[in-house]
Amino acid sequence: MDCSVEESEIRRIVEPIVGVRGLHFQLPRRTLRIDASEEALPKALEAIRKAGFVPEPVQAQAAAEAQEDQHAQSSSGYARLIAALVVAIAAEAVSYFAPETRVWTVAGMAVAALAIWLSGWETYAKGMKAIFSGKLNISALMSVAVTGAFAIGQWPEAAMVMALYAIAELIEAKAVDRARNAIAGLLQLAPEEALMLTADGAWVTTPSSDVSIGATIRVKPGERVPLDGVVSKGNGAIDQAPITGESIPVDKEPGDQVFAGTINQTGELEIRVTALASNTTLARIIEAVEQAQGTRAPTQRFVDKFSAVYTPAIFAIAILVAVSTPFLLNLTWLEAVYKALVLLVIACPCALVISTPVTVVSGLSAAARRGILIKGGVYLEDARLLKAIALDKTGTITEGKPKLVEWKPWDGADEATVKHAAASLAARSDHPVSKAIAVNLADAAEVQDFKALPGRGVEGTIDGKRLILSNHRAVHEAGICSAELEAELGRHEQQGRTLTLLSDDTRVLAIFAVADTIKETSKQAIIDLQALGVTSVMLTGDNAATAKAIAAQAGITDARGDLLPEAKLQVIKEMQKQYGATGMTGDGINDAPALAQSDIGFAMGAAGTDTAMEAADVVIMNDNLQRVAETVRLSKRTHAILWQNISLALGIKSVFLVMAVFGSATMWMAVFADMGASLLVVGNGLRLLSGTKTAGRVDKPSAPAKRHAHDHAHVHARDPSHGHSHKH
Repeated sequence: MDCSVEESEIRRIVEPIVGVRGLHFQLPRRTLRIDASEEALPKALEAIRKAGFVPEPVQAQAAAEAQEDQHAQSSSGYARLIAALVVAIAAEAVSYFAPETRVWTVAGMAVAALAIWLSGWETYAKGMKAIFSGKLNISALMSVAVTGAFAIGQWPEAAMVMALYAIAELIEAKAVDRARNAIAGLLQLAPEEALMLTADGAWVTTPSSDVSIGATIRVKPGERVPLDGVVSKGNGAIDQAPITGESIPVDKEPGDQVFAGTINQTGELEIRVTALASNTTLARIIEAVEQAQGTRAPTQRFVDKFSAVYTPAIFAIAILVAVSTPFLLNLTWLEAVYKALVLLVIACPCALVISTPVTVVSGLSAAARRGILIKGGVYLEDARLLKAIALDKTGTITEGKPKLVEWKPWDGADEATVKHAAASLAARSDHPVSKAIAVNLADAAEVQDFKALPGRGVEGTIDGKRLILSNHRAVHEAGICSAELEAELGRHEQQGRTLTLLSDDTRVLAIFAVADTIKETSKQAIIDLQALGVTSVMLTGDNAATAKAIAAQAGITDARGDLLPEAKLQVIKEMQKQYGATGMTGDGINDAPALAQSDIGFAMGAAGTDTAMEAADVVIMNDNLQRVAETVRLSKRTHAILWQNISLALGIKSVFLVMAVFGSATMWMAVFADMGASLLVVGNGLRLLSGTKTAGRVDKPSAPAKRHAHDHAHVHARDPSHGHSHKH
């Protein structure tokens, strides 16, 4: 089972069974999870068997074993198909050179039958089975064409058609697998082994799957990080491109988070493990993309519905051609039947059916390699429709961390003295604003009689002098706020800054302005969105002055402040009425209502955050707001390629269909028209992967993530008709 048509076949026969609650396909892994009652499960498996598939339970290591089996079958498949082509050529030679006697005719037919058996007897048998069960699928088209060719004496062409069809299918399968394996290749990024610290203090090489949460592992320079964790010792630069898409290594120090699959470029690190091998950020990214690949995008649903009508219609047209052309075009009955058979092969909807999933999978994989996790083909397609996007301020447009942006002594106070005193008081407070001041000023001194002033600030005695580090309101209440000071404070407040003042009992000694600064990429991100015709609106719970100040720095004209989560939800509804399709960008936690209401929700900076992955439709794995515009651009490009492929598939077939009816198209031409169109649309879809390769080379694959059974049945649905090729 590796094609959406086969998925549809299985879905059609299994879903009606009473007790089947849901079917969850993952075509890249060729697996199906069946949610069903104990009574319904055997019936579902039996229905799958009757459809021509062999369901096999997924066991531990099954994914790796299946991949190895697939490679082995692929190698043997090449040899078998080359042999089939040689035998088919021999059948052509017998037909052309041998005398027209009964013996040679029988011998030639035997050689042709051998070629058909080598190239795809299972396909032929499956097609005949489909016909007898009333299903007109692609295998049925080929079976009818081959049977008809034999019946009218065109057995050499029947053999050659089957051989060429099978070879083209194998080539196509390799191209399709490239798209499917683009993201699955990330599994190889996480090492299978980790250097772990044991209870007796020794460092022992241990399988990554055996390392528990809380254990300490060591990663040397040049090695990949085997598991998610937090740096406990050491400093280094980590290449996080596979996870976040960042092109520049990120410096790490104790307390910083690291992800499995990333590369430690400098310095030895000791890491405290925070996730099991089966639940790392990398594993969850891959699982999310695989699930997204299993969902059908709007265009894919359209193609599936179209194909369901198209194939029976082609059968009807072929019968009409066979019956009517002897009268309309003065053909013999054999010539008319031959034309009808050629028409069947040309009309085979392989290219049309495969055009959408390959393109969608390529788009999803390209996005993942850029640190953009799109949770379904529908969001990949629909992002191009966005007309407006709401942007949360903190952590999205801004860094999300208070920073001391300006400070100055006041009323003639000594600069060094007030700097030292402010740092000393701020260091004793756990308030984020105080921490920003402490980090950016001098080392702290001893503070006596330290006391917190709830809602105001802190106070203490330094070098025998009582000092207060407080907010604007506390200074007002103390009666030491002059008109000149008010003017200076007003200047800062208009820029959205939070003010802290150092004072004694009689006067203000210094002013400290702290602000959440905008990210370096935010301004360009807004420009990129505007260029795409997307209007940006900033939403924040901060006051209106802060909102306007930050929005002005980012280049946003519409900023709305003092918004609670419920109010943000209402703004999204208003924007949808005003602009149309509206996106929401937030942290995926307190913005959950707005994310859910929006047409597409983007979670920012969400590497490792379960809540964000669940709340949003698109997860940006780093803090770069420019990824939102990249998603819209990728959506536009994906949509364009989807319709290019549909147009190519139908256009090429239309030309050859006319040639089949009114010209001199042969079955050879029919195969090249069908498979040529298939390879063309596959290649076009794969263009989305260009320029998105992740850094680094991997030699050893990691162990596959373990799956939980619960009340589900997990099966490999293996098509016995082929182990080597893509089959519709």
